[in-house]
Amino acid sequence: MSVLGVGIVGCGTISSRYFGNAASFQGIEIRACADVMDAAARRTAEQYDVRCESVDSLLRADDIQLIVNLTIPAAHFDVSATALQAGKHVYSEKPLAATSAEGRELVESAARLGLRLGTAPDTFLGAAGQAARRALDEGRIGRVVGGSCHCLSHGAESWHPNPDFLYQEGGGPMLDLGPYYVTMLVNLLGPVASVTAHAATPFATRKIGSGPRSGEMIAVETPTTVHCILSFECGALVTFSASWDVWRHGHNNIEIYGEAGSMLVPNPNFFGGEVAVSEWDGPFVAAPDDCHPFARGNRKMRTGTVVADYRISGLADMAAALVAGRPHRCDGTMGLHVLEVLENILLSARDSRVVEVKTRCLRPAALGAAEARALMGGDTVASA
Repeated sequence: MSVLGVGIVGCGTISSRYFGNAASFQGIEIRACADVMDAAARRTAEQYDVRCESVDSLLRADDIQLIVNLTIPAAHFDVSATALQAGKHVYSEKPLAATSAEGRELVESAARLGLRLGTAPDTFLGAAGQAARRALDEGRIGRVVGGSCHCLSHGAESWHPNPDFLYQEGGGPMLDLGPYYVTMLVNLLGPVASVTAHAATPFATRKIGSGPRSGEMIAVETPTTVHCILSFECGALVTFSASWDVWRHGHNNIEIYGEAGSMLVPNPNFFGGEVAVSEWDGPFVAAPDDCHPFARGNRKMRTGTVVADYRISGLADMAAALVAGRPHRCDGTMGLHVLEVLENILLSARDSRVVEVKTRCLRPAALGAAEARALMGGDTVASA
């Protein structure tokens, strides 16, 4: 299989997952990294034995065909747009850009230049997302009529050493974690037609709880509690609550309600977990994961829990799709649609009105166990 050279721009916290998982996939090889903070780039390059470059030199490098954009959301557009103009395919962390207008410009630019544009999250490609997709496609719960999603915690400032960007405009729980939930829902149900929402900002400041800035207070500039209703083109209505103002709760992450049963879907921030299906009013029964390779735990959380985290699988699929001449699953048009949905949720909350979603996208192709194994370079997985 052809191997495509990858350059990473942005050497922050999330970059460790991309570097750590890259060896588990074939068709891609991370060869260089860059960051506006030279020290971060040098440290990362040394840790993972890759070249340290400036952003400009990385974009000029002949052995780099794919740029992975891991910068903060506010910088996503500039970095991705520059990389596309340099003739590089781009895969960006979520969200695709800070605004849907910028996202649309990226999608149009990639199409005009004949380049691939991909975007996280790729967690819907995991064992749970695909088991849920298979159950729906097989008609286990019939036509979907509704659902509920809950993404509730007390924020990341207790453990993140530099959480400022999470509480600035362009951050907040809806734009930071909402992409995982809405992307999973699009994978299951297709595109969203309209949204309506309410939002609040209960606390004006937050206290950093770890790192050299521990104890420092930061300002909150974006809503931290959002409740909305997503009206899908298929007719389903799904409630979605996202908050960083909740200490504890008892809600499931995602529930899907069909005319012939219900389904529980685990946290879409990860690749594994159990999907449970109840046909009619019967008990919930675990749906088979089809021995999907992305079900296997490979990352230990701060709590000691081991989870399945195969971030970079979307990039590997994009590289394979590029070689095979087929569509890739984490497509920029889906990323744009998800971004507009999230943007319109906040707009609806601000204006107290229903907001239509103008963009549309196709449900990405399912990723079965055999296809997932084909993306991997053997049985080795990144260590926890």
